[in-house]
Amino acid sequence: MLLVSGEVTMAERLPGPKEAGRYFALAQVGLEMAAPIGIGAYLDHRFGWSPWATVVGAVIGFVGGLLHLVRLANRQEKPQPPRDSLD
Repeated sequence: MLLVSGEVTMAERLPGPKEAGRYFALAQVGLEMAAPIGIGAYLDHRFGWSPWATVVGAVIGFVGGLLHLVRLANRQEKPQPPRDSLD
């Protein structure tokens, strides 16, 4: 395959391990916020508690996701100590 000037190869577009870890952590936050709502909706449907389990799930998901985001932001602000090479 010929590369046209200005074209970016797939290897250049892939995130590094550190950046990919950050993306996975953000995806996990989204899942932590959405999963309790889904579980609450299921419980409401199954047991006829509508809308209380969904409301509780939304609150739990919001608080848990927000705490995780704050932890991620604090971790990113702290200067990382240099790692000693094992060579």
